[in-house]
This record gives sequence, C-alpha cells and structure tokens, in this order.
Amino acid sequence: MKDERRHFIKGFFIVIGIVFLIKLFSIQVLNPNYADAAERNTIKEEVEYPYRGLITDRNGKLIVYNTPVYDIKIVVDEFFLQDTTKFCNLFGIEKKYLKEVIAKSKKEKHTYKPFPFLKQIPNHEFAAIQDELINYSGLNIVPRTVRSYPQQALANVLGCIAEIDKRELASANDTSEYYRQGDYVGKTGLEYNYEALLRGKRGVKYKWVNRLGIEKGKYRGGDSDTASVPGENLVSTIDIDLQKYVERLLDGKVGGVVAIEPSTGEILAMASAPSYNPNILTGRDYGENYTMLTQDSLKPLFNRPLMAQYPPGSMFKTLQALVALEEGVITANERIYVDGSLVGDHAPPGYYNVIKGIQKSSNNYFYKVFGRILNKSNTGNYFEDASIGLKRWREYVTSFGLGSPLGIDIPSSKGGKVPTVEYYDNIYGKRRWALSTIYSLSIGQGELLVTPIQMANLAATIGNKGYYYTPHLIKEIGDTGLPLPKYQKKNNVPVDSVHFNTVIEAMAAVVESGTGQYRAKLKDIQVCGKTSTVENPHGEDHSGFIAFAPKNNPKIAVAAYVENAGQGARAAASIASLTIEKYLIGQTERPWIEDYVLKGDFIY
Repeated sequence: MKDERRHFIKGFFIVIGIVFLIKLFSIQVLNPNYADAAERNTIKEEVEYPYRGLITDRNGKLIVYNTPVYDIKIVVDEFFLQDTTKFCNLFGIEKKYLKEVIAKSKKEKHTYKPFPFLKQIPNHEFAAIQDELINYSGLNIVPRTVRSYPQQALANVLGCIAEIDKRELASANDTSEYYRQGDYVGKTGLEYNYEALLRGKRGVKYKWVNRLGIEKGKYRGGDSDTASVPGENLVSTIDIDLQKYVERLLDGKVGGVVAIEPSTGEILAMASAPSYNPNILTGRDYGENYTMLTQDSLKPLFNRPLMAQYPPGSMFKTLQALVALEEGVITANERIYVDGSLVGDHAPPGYYNVIKGIQKSSNNYFYKVFGRILNKSNTGNYFEDASIGLKRWREYVTSFGLGSPLGIDIPSSKGGKVPTVEYYDNIYGKRRWALSTIYSLSIGQGELLVTPIQMANLAATIGNKGYYYTPHLIKEIGDTGLPLPKYQKKNNVPVDSVHFNTVIEAMAAVVESGTGQYRAKLKDIQVCGKTSTVENPHGEDHSGFIAFAPKNNPKIAVAAYVENAGQGARAAASIASLTIEKYLIGQTERPWIEDYVLKGDFIY
C-alpha cells in the first residue's frame, strides 16, 4: 500500500514535470512572441536619421544646409544616479525637470524604452559633455541635424521644419506610414511642399547588448541593418543676390515684390516685408521664437506676395485693353473723346487711344472701354447686356491667372477675386445692375482683388505676348534635373498676339514719357511698365507697379506693392526698376533712386 502511494506521488510529480517541460518548450521554442520578446531584451535598435536634402539658388549658392545636433534619450529602467546635483549641473537642467521626465516615462509605461530627455543639443555644447556621458547608464545619444541658412534671407519662401505633432501623425495624408513620434517634418514653404523628396529615408542598426546595456557587437552580423538614404537636393529658381537686394529695399516697409523669368516661369526673387531671419526658427528656441513671430502685429510670417490681396488699380488697365481689343469693341488707333465727367481722373480731358489711355492712365477712357465690353451683346435690355458681357469678360480675366491660386509650389497662396454674375445678382438682385453699378472694375478697383505674384505673372504674360508658365520656385530636383511636370507646361491666353504689341508699346510709353518716367526709366534698357495708386479705405493709398524688361524677349518681369506709400510712380516703381537694374546689370547706376527707396519717405 505504501509502495503504491509512493509510486502514485512519484508519477504525479513526473507528469507535472512533463507538463511544465512541454509548456516551457512551447513558450521558448514554438511561440514566436516569446522569442521576439527575448530578443528585444538583448537587442538595441539605433535609428540612423538621413541627411535632409540641400537647397541651392539658381547659381549654385547654398541657401539651406544641415547642422549637426544631438538628442539624448533616457531608458528609465537602466538609469541610476549617485549624484543628482552633479548630473543636473552637467546638462544645465533643474532637478524638477529630471523628475518630470522620469515621471512622464513611467506614466506612459515607457520605462524600458528610450524616452525623450534633451533635444537638439548644439555640436559645441555636446562636445563639452561628451566625455562625461560614459559615467551614466541608460542614456542613448541620437545624432540629428537641423536646418541652417547661411544667407539669412528668403525666410517666407523656405519655410521651416519642426517636430511632427500628434495631429500630423494621425493624418491620412501619410499613406506610407513613414513618420514616428519625434521625427522632424516640413511645416511651411518649400520644406513642406517638397517634404517627401527632402526627408530621405531613415536607416536602422541593431546591436547585441548585455543586461547592463553594454554593446557586445552587431546583431546577426549586421544583416538586419538598413542604411539611411539622404534626401534629394533641390536647385531653386531664386537668384539669392537679387533676393537679398530686394529684401534690403523693402526693409522698414510693408509689402511684397515678385520677380519672374517670363520665358520659364522661374521666380527670381520673392520678398515679403516685414520678414525675419530664418535661423531663429531652428534649434531648441523654435517654439519660443515662433510664438514671438505669431504675436508680432506686423505679421512677419504672412507671405504677402502670395497671401496679401489688393485691388490691382491702374495696372489692370493693360488687361482691360487686351480684352477690349480681342472682343473687337475698340481698335488700337481708335480715338475716343473723354471730358473727365464720368469718374475721378488725373488725366486731362481729350482724345485717347489705347496707347495714350495707358500712358496717361485715363480713368474716363477705360470707363468707356469697359462699357463697350459689357454692352457688346446689344440685346435691347441694358441689364441683360451687362450680365452677358461680364461673364465673357471674366472668362478672359481668369485665363490670365486671376481669380484663383496660380499653383505655385509652396502652400497658402490666395486666389484673389474676380466677381461673377451670381455675385452681383446676390447683392443687387438679378438683372438689377449694369455699368453704372460696377464701373469701378474698369480701373481695377471695386470688388477686384489680386496678389502680387498674380500681377508679376500678368506682366510676364504680356511680355511673352500671350502665354505664361506657372510660376515656381524649384528649378531642378535631384538627379532628374527637371522641375515638376506641371511647371513645364505652357499656358496660352485667348488673346491674339497682335494685340499685345499695342499694349507693350503703351507700357513702354508709360516709362519713357508717362507716369513712370521719373523713377522707372533706365539708361540702356527699355522698360515696359504700368503704375497703380491703389485706393485704400483704411489709410494712405498703396503704391503698385508692374514691369518687364527688356522690351523684346524680356528676361525679367516684376510686380511691386508697398502698402500706404501713395502713388505707384514713387515707392513701387522705384523698387521694381531697381530690381530690374540689379538683375540685368548687376548693380544700380542710379544711386539717388536707391537712396530714395532706402530712406522710405515717399511724400514726393
């Protein structure tokens, strides 16, 4: 009996042992999850962040490069201190901050993985503490880079990068699921628009470590490692010397200037004022400096060439003439008498044709021209004619890139406004408005709104005699040496090229002997331009000017707006002509005009 009991107990323990052995075998050998967990406890993953693509100007001058910085992450389960004060002094932090980091790691149940501790330590600061880091376990060093801007210009175009936020991580836009918490991403400007090309591809290295975190060699001989791939380099269309010069001219002013190469649509300069040094939105002070810029009443983050919407004013008369000529309601040499009684005007009464109307900027002449466009249908109903005429007129105007964003390769561009028939029907009632209601459109006022880049594109289109390439900021991408395909497509407008000759002659007369002759005329270069004194109900009028040069086969087209600066022939014409002179000659031969602009007193 005792032997049977003994054998039973012995057998029971043997069975239990076998069960445990089977279970252990299942966990350690058959169950991949356990094997993976075991490996993770002995393998250290090191992310290798790629170099972000560089950006140069059209002549090869570096305008954006990468500066090394270091992130330090902490593995709380491996982190032990003997002297907390010494540790905090080394890193220049408060004990309170260290406790908060550890508490947050525990709260998020992240104690066994690297957790953010210090970010973007500059290279010179890291060198000072590097030798001490070996004395502290549980600290991981992650090399990174931040952007640097040697030219200290073009801030509103280049944009900035910063750490990705939770909203962006959750966004459905990233179908590749590339990003992780802690990654940097383009937030604005070119950095945002070309993010997928600039970011490159991260790499990963795996290393064996012992229980103390000491590295013991490569995991599987490095077979599982992947190398990082640098981002694509970009060649911008910008001439950085011209850009810096234009920014200098705009210093202390509010406004925007855009310069375009008409034959390609490449933007040579795009300056917004006031602006800021792009270097202040890099490194550890990004958040503080960004907040400072957002609270600035002059809105330096506001990209005026793309986002500020103004009435075009008298610059619009060039387009008004083209529409009228194409519609056949006037001819190039037809003389129309005006007595100055229809609308306020600086031009004297008399006979005007297209060239003289633009040269002298006659409001009354263009009132009559616009009236002919609106009333061309001659249905017998004055209001019906206006409705038909406005719809047809709007089709012409929008074909020049007005009324909607042009599609430039940075975000946040505005489209301005070209009013529709429906718009006026909603305000005045259907068929209850006509020329007498909307005549302000004839001289580029009223409900019309444009951006400076749209007006620079208008100047380029006139210079090209009927076509434009969508303005863009990137000339070459990586090894392809080409911009995006959409920027290689020619956009034709529905106006016969012969009519452009008339308007070009008129714009040449503006600068030679008209409203732009005093400050826009150059000695050996024939400039074609048009001034605008843009009515502003909130204060002093805005100064506007468009131009291109030379007259034949133009190399540059410019639009300039200076807010609250009065007549277009003063601030805007001066800045635009200096921009042309700088680009075509390399320097100004009219230092008195440059001094006039830099002084910024535009009362005369």
